[in-house]
Amino acid sequence: MPVSVKTDNPRFFYGYVIVLVSFALQVLGWGLFNSLGVFFNPIVTEFAWPRAALSSAISFAMLISGATGILQGSLNDRFGPRVIMSAGGVLLGAGYLLMSRVASVWHAYLFCGLMIGMGISGTDIVLLSTTARWFVKRRGMMTGIIKVGTGAGMLCMPLVINGLITAYGWRTAFVVLGAIVLFFYVLGAQFLVRDPGKRGLAPDAGGRVNPLEQPSPEQGLTLGKTARTVQFWTMCFAFFMFLFCAVTILMHLSTHAIDLGITRTIASVAQAALGGTSIAGRFIMGWAGDRIGNKAALVICFICLTASLLWLHFSDTLWMIFLFALVYGFAHGGFFTLISPLTADLFGTSSHGVIFGTITFVFSIGGALGPVTTGYIFDITNSYSAAFWIMAAMSMAGLIAILSLKPIKNA
Repeated sequence: MPVSVKTDNPRFFYGYVIVLVSFALQVLGWGLFNSLGVFFNPIVTEFAWPRAALSSAISFAMLISGATGILQGSLNDRFGPRVIMSAGGVLLGAGYLLMSRVASVWHAYLFCGLMIGMGISGTDIVLLSTTARWFVKRRGMMTGIIKVGTGAGMLCMPLVINGLITAYGWRTAFVVLGAIVLFFYVLGAQFLVRDPGKRGLAPDAGGRVNPLEQPSPEQGLTLGKTARTVQFWTMCFAFFMFLFCAVTILMHLSTHAIDLGITRTIASVAQAALGGTSIAGRFIMGWAGDRIGNKAALVICFICLTASLLWLHFSDTLWMIFLFALVYGFAHGGFFTLISPLTADLFGTSSHGVIFGTITFVFSIGGALGPVTTGYIFDITNSYSAAFWIMAAMSMAGLIAILSLKPIKNA
């Protein structure tokens, strides 16, 4: 049964409950997933695995997450988020619990790649698609607030994980975090409702509607029509470029810093700083998207991303790594805030879940290729230099693609 939140205050809007729960699940879900790089060094050291081995398991998780997102987006369009997020929480929590028992690479593929990949998928697709239905005028701002949760998680989770590993070892750290994820995902999912019409409300706190009347149909293109537009493939290409870089940085930054002689603890602080500035990026760029347009806001993000990657190539001291983390983190946060609102702007909300899920799947291929390609480059060159140059060039290509994006005529 759905959890009901009642109030006598007519100004109360249940959409804010959706935002609050989504924020909390972002803190926990993406905060932990994006901080898996902190586990990287102790696991690779214990088993003497090549870096490409563990990187490929995390890449597999990204690919599975994207592929599963299409199905989850479609199911959310039809049935709503409650059951989907509950099932995802069970898979996600179980995946982390079982990661504590890893003894070979295929275990990492099964527990991290498959189970965690499937479990984490809805944390963006389902939550942001649901939010896009509850808010129209403040869609960018509310999406930004939710994605601040990811930044908050990226700020605190590296420190939490490092503290657990230092005190109890990496296996116990997975057990503790897996149990927390399992409990809070299933609990939080009970508060989620697909759209305001299900509670007799209009979007944007617009007041109550007559429950006996049919709500106005949602507007937008179907997935089939969307896939025949240039705008769809332009978005896929641009975000493919971005996610190749983003997941690579999240998984290899700590290890790169340790290679430069920085301690694991300080390296985790640098990764936390990245998460901290991503909070500002998510909030500011969500606000900016509502005012200057999501395309213009994305251009700013790509400029920051390109500049930071060029800087990273020459960064060989602690302060340079921290400066990179600050600039890159801002761009990183902005990107993840703007994807869902831009999808709704271009293609509408009637099929938002499946369209958003499909776009996510396409660019998640970039996220899957990034870490393993970078790990392979390091294994054969003993350096990240070539990988950093490749990522800077890909960021420039993404910038050009977004600059070419135009509204759909007669949508």
